[in-house]
Amino acid sequence: MSEQLSKKGLIHLFIVYTVWSSTYLAIRIAVDPANGFPPFLMGASRVLVAAVILLAIARWQGKGIRLSFDDAVSLAVSGTLLWVVGNGLVLWAELHADSGFSCLMVSSAPIWATILELFIYKRSPTLLLVGALILGFMGVLVLSFPSMAKGTSADVFAVLALILSAVGWSMGSVFQSRHPVKLSPQVTSGYQHLFAGVGFLVVSLCFGETVPHPTVQAWAAWGYLVIFGSVIAFTSYIFALKLLPISIAMTYAYVNPVLALFLGWWLLGESITVWTILGAGLVIVSVIGIFRAKQQPTMTPSPVEAVQ
Repeated sequence: MSEQLSKKGLIHLFIVYTVWSSTYLAIRIAVDPANGFPPFLMGASRVLVAAVILLAIARWQGKGIRLSFDDAVSLAVSGTLLWVVGNGLVLWAELHADSGFSCLMVSSAPIWATILELFIYKRSPTLLLVGALILGFMGVLVLSFPSMAKGTSADVFAVLALILSAVGWSMGSVFQSRHPVKLSPQVTSGYQHLFAGVGFLVVSLCFGETVPHPTVQAWAAWGYLVIFGSVIAFTSYIFALKLLPISIAMTYAYVNPVLALFLGWWLLGESITVWTILGAGLVIVSVIGIFRAKQQPTMTPSPVEAVQ
């Protein structure tokens, strides 16, 4: 089977593996208080610049970028849920939480998306899906236990923020799947970034964030998130979906947490405990089970899963 897979598709999938796994590491560096980037202002500047790049590339490629009112409303809602809620809470949480831990918690997004789909489409879950969801909840609890047991408000709120981040990203993904727009993926993403940038600015003002004075290291992390995280990896994911079977393309959802955990340990010295390994294993097995259950004809195809 491996000989039949598109080599170009596999190259794009490798880019998705490596880049999306490392974005959590870059976020951790960029929002470190010592580096000078307030989280929501960092998010605003990142997505606004990415929006300009994505829309400029789409325009250069001759793609239509004109929005109807309905499309604008749909993209504003999905962009806010995906980026301001989904990504914004990660930005804030990583002021207190390790990058690998954050990625593992957000990787539970398929669990929450599946629950939303079951309610929306009024479908009865299969035994496989029920078992996968139970494992997923157990994994989230195991991952959360050490931080919650510390009892400090920063740790508790960071865990809650990461759970809500996964829920927000899932809501945005489900909303987007139910309100499709007649635009190319690059244009869709560009406008979602644009609307999210406005949302981030509003949140930043509400929190009273001050003008940052980032270090070179923080600027490098910011640039990596803009170019590699928002532009290159997203485009590679679209190509991977086109060139590879969906079951292969979606493997990033359980490969990325492992790579993110390794990168955080290797480059930032983040600890990996027994709780981390056990919780990660449960969440990853849960996501694999969910994907397999959704390949059954009675299940509704899943929307695009979590991306940071």
